[in-house]
Amino acid sequence: MTTADIRRDDLDHSGGSGWRTGWTAFAAVLMVFGGVMAIFQGIAAIAKDEVFVATRNYVYKFDLTAWGWIHLVLGVLVALAGAALFTGALWARIVGIVMAALVMLANFMWIPYYPFWALTLIAINVFVIWALCTGGTRRDRARAH
Repeated sequence: MTTADIRRDDLDHSGGSGWRTGWTAFAAVLMVFGGVMAIFQGIAAIAKDEVFVATRNYVYKFDLTAWGWIHLVLGVLVALAGAALFTGALWARIVGIVMAALVMLANFMWIPYYPFWALTLIAINVFVIWALCTGGTRRDRARAH
């Protein structure tokens, strides 16, 4: 059996997990992009409190400048976690899931300030968590052990 045959066998018996790796890469791109957008969102909230108008009587009402700093820090962390996903490391996948969950929570509380954008980011982060939880290839799982 030649090296080419072994490689072909690996591809044939991978269980169709190539699409999973593609979705993981796409989730990484979404995380980097979402992180950069959260950085801009945070800067806007810090620089000018008047940019966003809050809904009255919302249960989770906070100071807009504090929310700006939260989004700025989360944006940096999410962008870094998304970039780390390109390494294929298991720890990057776990950190990505945790960061996406935190961003979902932050955007849920951000709904009164920018409802359409917050709901869009919640939906994107649901997809990111799904893509990261479905797992990579067998080789990725073998590297983890």
